[in-house]
Amino acid sequence: MESEVMNPYAIIEKYYEKGGDAYRILVDHSESVTKKALELADRHPELNLDRRFISEAAMLHDIGIFQTAAAVLHCFGSNPYICHGYLGADILRAEGFPVHALVCERHTGAGLSLAHIIKENLPLPHREMLPVTLEEQLICFADKFFSKTHLGEEYSVEKARTKLLKFGDETISRFDAWCEMFL
Repeated sequence: MESEVMNPYAIIEKYYEKGGDAYRILVDHSESVTKKALELADRHPELNLDRRFISEAAMLHDIGIFQTAAAVLHCFGSNPYICHGYLGADILRAEGFPVHALVCERHTGAGLSLAHIIKENLPLPHREMLPVTLEEQLICFADKFFSKTHLGEEYSVEKARTKLLKFGDETISRFDAWCEMFL
C-alpha cells in the first residue's frame, strides 16, 4: 500500500464543492460504506486487513461520479455512470494513490471481468476489473449494501443480492462467496 498518509476529504474537496448536493451524496454514501467495511474487518481479525487503507479507499471508491451523467446524484458529466469506477481510478492515480485507485476501478457491480465487459459491449477499457486483494473485495462487498439514492438505508443481504442479478451469475457467485467470507 502507499505509505503516504492521505486525507480522503481533502481529495474529495478538490473535485466537489463542499456542501453541494453531489458532495453530500458522495460523502454520506462513502461514510456508510466505510463504516460497514470497518465493522466487517473488525469481525475478522484473522484476515489481518489494513484498516487505514480500508477507511481511505472506501471513502474514495466513488470519487469519479461527478464525471458521469447522473442527474439524480447531481452529477452532470458526459460519461455513462458505469464509467465512474475507472474515471475515479484515473483521478486517484493522478493524485499519487495507485493502490487506492484499484478499489475505484474494481468495485462496480461485484467487479467486472474482461469477458463480461466485452460480451456486454460496456463502454469501459478492455481489462480485468475484478477486486483482487481482500481489502478490495471487502470494500466492494460493503458497497453493495448502500445506494446513493436512498442515503442511510442499509440493504439486507437478500436485497443487495437481488440488485446484483443484472450483472449475471458470475457476479452472484462472487457476492455469495463474500457473504461466506465476511459475514
